Amino acid sequence: MSIFHGDFQLQTIMGRVSYHDISEQIKEIVSKSDIKDGIITISSAHTTCSMFFDETMHDVNYFGDDFLHVDINNVMDKIVPKMTSENQYNSPGPKHIEFGLSLSDPNYPAHKWTMLNTDAHIRSSMFGSPSLTFIIKDSQILLGALGKVYFVDWDHLRERTRNVNVIVMGEK
Repeated sequence: MSIFHGDFQLQTIMGRVSYHDISEQIKEIVSKSDIKDGIITISSAHTTCSMFFDETMHDVNYFGDDFLHVDINNVMDKIVPKMTSENQYNSPGPKHIEFGLSLSDPNYPAHKWTMLNTDAHIRSSMFGSPSLTFIIKDSQILLGALGKVYFVDWDHLRERTRNVNVIVMGEK
């Protein structure tokens, strides 16, 4: 059995939920791996992000958002309203705010407003899937004719660079 590691980064946007079709990136990693038969696991350790597998829907709005993604956002807005001010949810509490303000990591700016993303954490927890696994057969990832793999960042507070890690295992 052979193992191949890969990764790539995504730039998310500020002001709205950020969806990314990552199908081509993972197909490229499968190709580089030279694995003929096996599995691929795609993972992200970001706690406000999810991944999912769905059909391409072809239609997009004026922002370029797939209609299905707009529908998902509309449903999620009803279930988990966007956080618009402190104390809207129990989290973040005073201890978490204190912790966040103590960080000196540029990925986590020491500003209280950056922690007002409880909605994104709840959406990620409900939507799930910090990782996905697919079968590789004859050097091709089995996604079907219309299947796409999507990465979504529910945290709309600021632009971010997100990391996606990939492992391909199998026989060459």
